[in-house]
Amino acid sequence: MRAFLLFCCALLSIATSAVAQAPVVTDVTAGQVMLDRLGFSSGEIDGRMGTNVRNAISAFQNAQGIPMTGQLDAATWQRLTEQSGGVPPLVTYVMTDLDLAGPFTPDIPKDLMEQSTLTALSYRDPLEAVAEKFHASPMLMRGLNPRSTFERAGEQVTVPNVMVTEAPPAPEPAPAGGRGRGRGRGAPIGTSGQPMVTIYVTKATSALTIEDDSGRVIFHAPVTSGSEHDPLPIGMWKVRGVQRNPTFMYNPDLFWDANPAHSKATIPPGPNNPVGVAWIDITKEHYGIHGTPEPANIGHAESHGCVRLTNWDVQRVATWARPGTPVIFR
Repeated sequence: MRAFLLFCCALLSIATSAVAQAPVVTDVTAGQVMLDRLGFSSGEIDGRMGTNVRNAISAFQNAQGIPMTGQLDAATWQRLTEQSGGVPPLVTYVMTDLDLAGPFTPDIPKDLMEQSTLTALSYRDPLEAVAEKFHASPMLMRGLNPRSTFERAGEQVTVPNVMVTEAPPAPEPAPAGGRGRGRGRGAPIGTSGQPMVTIYVTKATSALTIEDDSGRVIFHAPVTSGSEHDPLPIGMWKVRGVQRNPTFMYNPDLFWDANPAHSKATIPPGPNNPVGVAWIDITKEHYGIHGTPEPANIGHAESHGCVRLTNWDVQRVATWARPGTPVIFR
């Protein structure tokens, strides 16, 4: 198996013994990192060759005009290396006081009514926060850093070399009320300066793609979209607006599996909010494109009809979305 030996670029002067202990990154992890950097996300970087990874590879191959094998073959490696500029797939990151400052929400109940009693749905701990910052699973982070605590400022950890998308700052508390199965309420995301695009969500591939006005795919990411009870609403829609760190307006009347004892409630914002860190509202009533508190489930679970992405991917989609942007569910 081809492997990439990491020479952390942050360490310009490194001892021979440290080189011997440098983490080795597998083909799959390296491929996921390069694809992510080029806008072909496989969701959570976990080092495993699954459906999301194969779909991201196929989308990249199609965009590059090379055979769609869904595998990291020689032609794909060559093109990935050329397009990514040969950057190392892993780098060293130094934990900061800000990483440890929180606030954190270590105990998050599954029940939505119980969640509504909390003041925020923040990350559970620094490991979850740093893993999401670098688009990785906590398990991968542990594997790359078996001796790290993720609890000390100044601690050096190995992370995927992705283009970091910072989580939006927490908004001021929003008043209760609202409607919709997940209608967000929060600070709008600025989208000025971006060219016009079309957002596609394809049920067959569980993927969201963004195409420019020439039809070129400029972004791909896995999604969870609908279920037997709440199918994806096939059709042509438009973006109505975008909110960051939205509160979640829980309406049990819109959920077929809601607890009959539940009532309407406002779930506080945060990355572990049911709709994550961003809500892209569309012209289909009660539906939107949003983040998730469970990135490992994207592409593998069902939703209540809305389109879910990882928090970092929905933030990237939000930079393209603006009122009137076409959204096509197919």
